[in-house]
Amino acid sequence: MFQPDKQILLEIVKMQMPFGKYKGTVLCDLPISYLEWFLRKGGFPPGKLGMQLSTVYEIKRCV
Repeated sequence: MFQPDKQILLEIVKMQMPFGKYKGTVLCDLPISYLEWFLRKGGFPPGKLGMQLSTVYEIKRCV
């Protein structure tokens, strides 16, 4: 069974979106429509933030 990285999960419930319409919103509280907007516009930003947003998207998509 898949075991998620605990550190990543902690980060997405603490880190705030650093820019855009949802600046200041904790990553796990971002609406799935905003995450889907990123995908339609070419994908998540590069680096750690993109990985975190991708993780949030995958969690929300499966719930």
